[in-house]
Amino acid sequence: MSRLKQGADFYYDEHDNIVLTAEYHLNKGYCCGHGCLHCPYDYENVPEPRRTLFLKERNNVQQKANKQTPQNR
Repeated sequence: MSRLKQGADFYYDEHDNIVLTAEYHLNKGYCCGHGCLHCPYDYENVPEPRRTLFLKERNNVQQKANKQTPQNR
């Protein structure tokens, strides 16, 4: 297994936890089912009802980000 690269494969959050990036998960090739923050597979292997909760939370975060970004008119 190759070494993980900080910035590309992971970063540290404000609590010094390691957070795996979407790029890492894409290279891995599948959803592990743990509900990772940057899961690019829409949590397909996370059991219900957790999967639905994660998808709703992701949608809420994206909506908030869209509201904070000024729209080009």
